[in-house]
Amino acid sequence: MSKTRIKSIYQCQQCEAESPQYLGRCPECQSWNTLLEKKVEVAKPGATQTTSTKRFTLDDLATPQLLQDIRLTDDMLRYSSGYPELDRVLGGGFIPGAYLLFGGDPGIGKSTLMLQVAQHVANSGKTVLYVAGEESPLQIKMRADRLGLQGNRILVFPETNIYNIMEEIKTSRPEMVIIDSIQAIYDPDLTGTPGNASQVKECAGKLMGIAKALQVTILLVGHVTKEGTVSGPKLLEHTVDGVLYFEGEKFRSLRILRTVKNRFGSTNEIGIFEMGESGLTEVTNPSELFLSESSYRNDPGSVIVTTMEGNRPLLVEIQALVGFSTYPSPRRVANGVDVSRLHQIIAVLERRLGLDFSKHDVYVNVVGGLRIQEPAADLGIALALVTSSHETAIKPKTVITGEIGLTGEVRPVSHYDARISEAEKLGFETIVLPKMRKPPEKASLHGIRRIEIGSLMEALTHCLDQKRRLPQDKVRSEEVVTGDESHAAFH
Repeated sequence: MSKTRIKSIYQCQQCEAESPQYLGRCPECQSWNTLLEKKVEVAKPGATQTTSTKRFTLDDLATPQLLQDIRLTDDMLRYSSGYPELDRVLGGGFIPGAYLLFGGDPGIGKSTLMLQVAQHVANSGKTVLYVAGEESPLQIKMRADRLGLQGNRILVFPETNIYNIMEEIKTSRPEMVIIDSIQAIYDPDLTGTPGNASQVKECAGKLMGIAKALQVTILLVGHVTKEGTVSGPKLLEHTVDGVLYFEGEKFRSLRILRTVKNRFGSTNEIGIFEMGESGLTEVTNPSELFLSESSYRNDPGSVIVTTMEGNRPLLVEIQALVGFSTYPSPRRVANGVDVSRLHQIIAVLERRLGLDFSKHDVYVNVVGGLRIQEPAADLGIALALVTSSHETAIKPKTVITGEIGLTGEVRPVSHYDARISEAEKLGFETIVLPKMRKPPEKASLHGIRRIEIGSLMEALTHCLDQKRRLPQDKVRSEEVVTGDESHAAFH
């Protein structure tokens, strides 16, 4: 007679809270319609609980070790993915035993990137196991032929049962395993369809165990929900060693690989790729790519700013459009920048410069599809708004950087030397930046003209084109101090 019974509980997909009965709203996180039924095995009252037999175990693979006895060998060190841009995001390459998640919108190029990485790793003499949960081996072969990949030392395994996958990993002992995708893998001991919270959590936990026990690098491909997060939802982010998002617009070739979690490196780096007929190629000079469509003319509402992504300086164009609104509440639309940051900059312009945007729609866009999170782009956004609203422009071949404070001051930024070098390399003649506490280390090597400013008024004084100056009656008359001289903001 069985000493156990099956019991149903309901688990929230958002916070994992459990309830003995179904509720329309989770009592913990207050999310609606997130409770799913889960079957669990419990002991009957009065029965002696015994340990059940598992179908797969890693007991013979993982044993306790003294920390002082653990030795690092050459095969335990990082190895390259074959793409310097991806190595940059990873912190130097793959680490044996690393457990990484790659997320992105459908059709963005996740499977293409995985297959190209698999070929580069296989070319270095390592064996790669490609677990195809959503495609047949024939479909993968067709993609490999289109990308010009030979497929040597790449094992294609069409399987979705987690136990069969673990057995194959234990048998073939590959150095890298690619799971495409984790939402297609299921555990037959659990109820529910593949992709729900319970299935994803259990399968991810088992794969993490075998990755650490066998020191095999496992890459998970994860789908992204309409809210922009990895479906599961976000359960995987707490399990894996690193989370990398593949970003890009469907109708543009640019792809950006951004890390939001990395136990082995920085989370501020990005990798930039371009999608073509032969797959993904690296972009070695991203600033030139972002400015390739820019006219470099001093058009109203167009400003070139320098921003930092990790340790990499990037020059991008910010465009603004300001026009009279026909709506009771004017629109504020921001693509590539935080809309709350845009509201703050508009408030500073209205309060400190006397400009009026209360009856105007405001649109701000970062050309190229890049998303800027650094506040050093504030000054560029402000100048783009001013020049667009008054049909003026900044001086040609001028690049802008600086953070705006609530009192209208321009606050210092980091990495002055890198920003100046990047602007000079691309042919700009002037860079407007906040006053530096100390000169850059290589300042004597730069031939670009540097203009240091301390406030928004000073920025307008030095940046606007003399031939297209802002009309005097448009801006509040104020006195600004530049160096040892006192000048009127506009004459």
